[in-house]
Amino acid sequence: MTDQPEKLDLRSHDIAADKTAELLRLFPEIRTEGGKLDFERLKMTLGESVDVGHERYSMNWPGKAECFKTIQAPSMGTLLPRPDESINFDTTENLIIEGDNLEVLKLLQKSYLGKVKMIYIDPPYNTGNDFIYPDNYTESLQTYLEYTGQVDANGRKFGTNSDSDGAFEAVDGKRGRDSAESGVDRSWSGE
Repeated sequence: MTDQPEKLDLRSHDIAADKTAELLRLFPEIRTEGGKLDFERLKMTLGESVDVGHERYSMNWPGKAECFKTIQAPSMGTLLPRPDESINFDTTENLIIEGDNLEVLKLLQKSYLGKVKMIYIDPPYNTGNDFIYPDNYTESLQTYLEYTGQVDANGRKFGTNSDSDGAFEAVDGKRGRDSAESGVDRSWSGE
């Protein structure tokens, strides 16, 4: 028996390593001598079920490959609770997390996959800082709902998120944030 505390793995989920391990479990013959994957061998293994043609639709931008590397890189960050800044810290089932969106989502994935009902992300628009993209968005909630297809021509709401489904919200601007916060307040208070 030791007096040392249990050491926890604080790394986020390593998506690329998991997918690689799963491919090697299913197709051990595609491992190269250097431990990499041989996609030509995988194509031969799968035979006729592989479509080697070009994709019909795609979304490309400069830096896309680097983006995928960033997404797949494990995070070594740590989420720190702040009980002194919280309300009902010991009894609440809700969390507000501040941080880099991608890093936080990667940290949450390992422990909370399939357990989160709603994630609200407030992107960094309307900050006044010098961003590459325009950040002076202003529109009414009604205009936003019409533009995103959440209401019909008469202003009646329709959508697929029911009370039992999860929701993902990304909002820009003060009006959008106020509306989302109002919805969060209603859902957390049981209204």
